[in-house]
Amino acid sequence: MNFKKIGIIGGGQLGKMMVLEGKKLGLHFTVLDPSMDCPAFSIVDEYIEGDFYDKDKIRKLAEATDLITYEFEHIDADILMELKEEGYKIYPTPSTLKIIQDKFQQKNFLRQCNVPVPDFDAVDSVEALDAAVDKYGLPLLLKSCRGGYDGKGNYLIRHREEIPKAYHTLGGDATQLMVEAFVPFIKEVSVVVARGVDGEIKVYPLAENIHENNILKTTIVPARVNKVVAHKAQALALKTMELLKGVGIFCVEMFVDADDDVLVNEIAPRTHNSGHYTIEACSTSQFAQHIRAILGLPLGETKLLKPAVMINLLGGDGYDGRAKLVGAEEILAIPEVYLHFYGKTYTQPERKMGHVTVLAEDVDSALSKGDKVKELMRIIAEE
Repeated sequence: MNFKKIGIIGGGQLGKMMVLEGKKLGLHFTVLDPSMDCPAFSIVDEYIEGDFYDKDKIRKLAEATDLITYEFEHIDADILMELKEEGYKIYPTPSTLKIIQDKFQQKNFLRQCNVPVPDFDAVDSVEALDAAVDKYGLPLLLKSCRGGYDGKGNYLIRHREEIPKAYHTLGGDATQLMVEAFVPFIKEVSVVVARGVDGEIKVYPLAENIHENNILKTTIVPARVNKVVAHKAQALALKTMELLKGVGIFCVEMFVDADDDVLVNEIAPRTHNSGHYTIEACSTSQFAQHIRAILGLPLGETKLLKPAVMINLLGGDGYDGRAKLVGAEEILAIPEVYLHFYGKTYTQPERKMGHVTVLAEDVDSALSKGDKVKELMRIIAEE
């Protein structure tokens, strides 16, 4: 493997956890991020201050490293395409990123490949949105094609009177929008899957995700679904990865309906919040696996060692300011409870500040310990 210099676009918690795993292999890391206050700053070897759409700074990162990866998808894919053509190594590949960055293109690609997805259409006017309501009924989900995350860029239309407001709230004529038929799902699940440069693929256990206000609150592994659903979901994740020919870690988020049908919701070309449980609960964490995949190393085993529950630590309601962690000593006194505090200086409501993973002999026991963690742990602002 020799001594490798890895460049990461993004210095958030995902980048930080990637660096922590890569340091075990003696790797050198340079991070590009707009803020020196980013979680990864304190542990990287070099830092480049720059915007994620700054072509010059991204080129500087490429010239300073042997390989570029990224911790989220909202970056300038065009400069990455240029750099790839010039011979720089970039994983996941910019062509894969281009497909996934635009939700309409992503869904179109999947539908053309016979991957089941919710019904969808592009809309470019209030009148087109009104027609989509006639076609698909209510509720109906309006989405920004680019840039949304954690529910940002989404508007669930429940009443016809909301159509003009929904359209203009998401940018109206100034942005690309799409609609998706609402799926009356009974569960949201996800599969983390890894693909190496040689095409080797490893699939992680199916995770069950619980969202509130479109933000992931809890992940439960193994997912509480029957074997038919678990097989369908993992097969879909495998097929999606093979179609995209992605390299690195990808997360495929899916809906499960009352008929046990599984539909692909969205794909993330990176390590993912719902895969954090892998750090303690699996033979190989998603972050270590991503490093292996992009470096062309053999992929690690993905076996679940114990049932797990991952709880996101979000900024508390009414708190905005310098972050203070409350309850750490109490939860760390509970066996098989693992705290990850990302080191973000400031908190605000629903900002992802950390996570806790609990392990147990069965899911019910893990959930019970998780409830205790939720009672004891919170993020507030210092007075």
